[in-house]
Amino acid sequence: MNRQRDRRHDPRFPPVVVEVDQTGLTPETKCDACVSSLCCHYITQELETPKTMYDFDFLLWQLSHENIQAYKDEGSWFLLVVSTCTHLQQDGRCGIYEVRPQVCRDHSNDWCEMDEPLSVHWELYFPNYDALNEYCKKRFKTWEKRHRKWTDGPPY
Repeated sequence: MNRQRDRRHDPRFPPVVVEVDQTGLTPETKCDACVSSLCCHYITQELETPKTMYDFDFLLWQLSHENIQAYKDEGSWFLLVVSTCTHLQQDGRCGIYEVRPQVCRDHSNDWCEMDEPLSVHWELYFPNYDALNEYCKKRFKTWEKRHRKWTDGPPY
């Protein structure tokens, strides 16, 4: 097995490109070949599509926290929380497999990070505050003056 880091990403996120001879691998055996337990090192949460300056300002606040990133994929926006599952054991197996949450049970590996990095299809990716702030400066002509507009409170 050969591993290469996908250099487009923040080094805190573990998007490892895994090159595996997929001959003979099936969904039933794929997890055994994934020594990094790639799907157990992050969670995603779909967001309402940010549209206004205030929406993007709020997203900036979220990205101001450690291990929080954002991306847009197939027209939808997602928060990416880079955090390893507390039940992941040293050998890459689930420590609570028999009583794991339903979302883990429902996770399909028919197509997963072993097939290709998730980021391949992302339309936009913001690893941190600075990246999103630069995007907002280009998207909104008056981005730098937004706080002056909100002197009476934010525009809910």
